[in-house]
Amino acid sequence: MRSAITAAGGVASDLKLLAEYHLSQRDLSYSVVGGTAPGAERWQPPDRWRAYERTVRLGTGTDLWNTASTAALSWGIKTRSGFAVDPPLEEGRVARQGERYWLLARIGPIHVREPVEVVATFATRRRAALAYGTLAGHPVSGEEAFIVSRDDDENVNLTLRSLTRAGRGPWRALFPVILIAQRIYRRRYLRALRHDSE
Repeated sequence: MRSAITAAGGVASDLKLLAEYHLSQRDLSYSVVGGTAPGAERWQPPDRWRAYERTVRLGTGTDLWNTASTAALSWGIKTRSGFAVDPPLEEGRVARQGERYWLLARIGPIHVREPVEVVATFATRRRAALAYGTLAGHPVSGEEAFIVSRDDDENVNLTLRSLTRAGRGPWRALFPVILIAQRIYRRRYLRALRHDSE
């Protein structure tokens, strides 16, 4: 393919993977971008959204903080909960605001490809967070944030925040089923970093 492009006078390095092309052509499917406020300790969700927030204690210590904060910023909570991320991040790299990915969920025999964009990342000595928003074609519309924080006593917590509405097109009719799957995955997210604290 690349040689044919070059032979025709094109630039082979300009060739994009089909998946990348499709992601780049999609718009965010919701209007409250940044609505999960991953940098804020207290959260006031926007009106008329199905809002969720839960915090679990992971444990204590610098090693746990380092592991958990890195996982939050590099899709580790998603991958430890059964998702695949495409394209995968190189070892040691964190996701960046503006990057787009496919999140691949397997629910029994069904495989669902969810297009998303990283809408915020946040990293300080006390807080690390990644928030991503849905792109057109996602089963739901909204945003989700994974927030790892630590206090002065080195207690490390994981907070999950999300804003959800029904997706568009054929996904809208499946929204009640999607909400059940969402609850299952939320439990997985909140347990995803627990073994690091043991």
